[in-house]
Amino acid sequence: MSLARYLDPEVIQQVARLDLRARFIVEGFLAGLHRSPFHGLSVEFAEHRKYVQGDDLRQIDWNVYARTDRLFVRRYTAETHLDCYLLVDASASMGPVGYEVHARRAEKLNYAIHIAAALGYLVIRQQDAIGLGVLGRKLNTFLPPRSRQTDLAQILATLARIRPSGETGLAAALNAALQRVSHRSLFVLLSDLLTDPDELMQAIHNLRFRGHDLIVMHILDASEATLDYRSAVRLEDPESGQAVTVDADAVRPAYLAALQAWRQDLRDQFARLQADYVALDTSMPFDRALVEFLHQRGKRG
Repeated sequence: MSLARYLDPEVIQQVARLDLRARFIVEGFLAGLHRSPFHGLSVEFAEHRKYVQGDDLRQIDWNVYARTDRLFVRRYTAETHLDCYLLVDASASMGPVGYEVHARRAEKLNYAIHIAAALGYLVIRQQDAIGLGVLGRKLNTFLPPRSRQTDLAQILATLARIRPSGETGLAAALNAALQRVSHRSLFVLLSDLLTDPDELMQAIHNLRFRGHDLIVMHILDASEATLDYRSAVRLEDPESGQAVTVDADAVRPAYLAALQAWRQDLRDQFARLQADYVALDTSMPFDRALVEFLHQRGKRG
């Protein structure tokens, strides 16, 4: 994989680290699985036929055998390969949050980048195609789906260059991405969803109306998920610059109740649109995020 093709020399090392971490996440995760995590995503059931010696035993339909006492295997027909688009929110709200906001790292964006890189490896291993959209106030970057291992280098290079900035414009960016996609695909949105909810849901409706599948990976900073501060703390909106000082201990119960209600409302709205919702925060191990992704994707398979 030629990283130099896409990057200046001074940042090649950074991309190489992302490549290594993504491989580590995926290889460690797959070591515990007994079959391909994407089995059934790129094929559809066609018919049964009688078992003949030499057929793959894994394809025997044991439910049919239990009813008929005869061995049949399931036959599948291949569909067009799966196109999966990773849509990464790179707005300023994905950057540092909470106390001493300007001194902290962009944990949410770093988390989203690593999950996106790992999902890229999962899809490429299945010989399906992975594309990438970087979302800000508009669609900042769009890479069409490719299925070769060498093509993953460009996605990793783009991910490694992302820095959080600007206002959130998820709806406009999503709609712009939709204009680039001509056939049914899987979209994976990685975002904190801090945007206008009505505009976002309308964009999701447009996506689903066109027949695309969607998994929303809602990523919050661990401090956002717990408000794990003590006494007075100054909280700043990284997009508007507005700030407020609160007593964290005093407001925590109401804050956590409001957060839970918000996430449940999102879950309900996405369910009505037949889109899948995965709630994450940066304290969660990457393998848990992948398990949740595959669980939701399996329901669509």
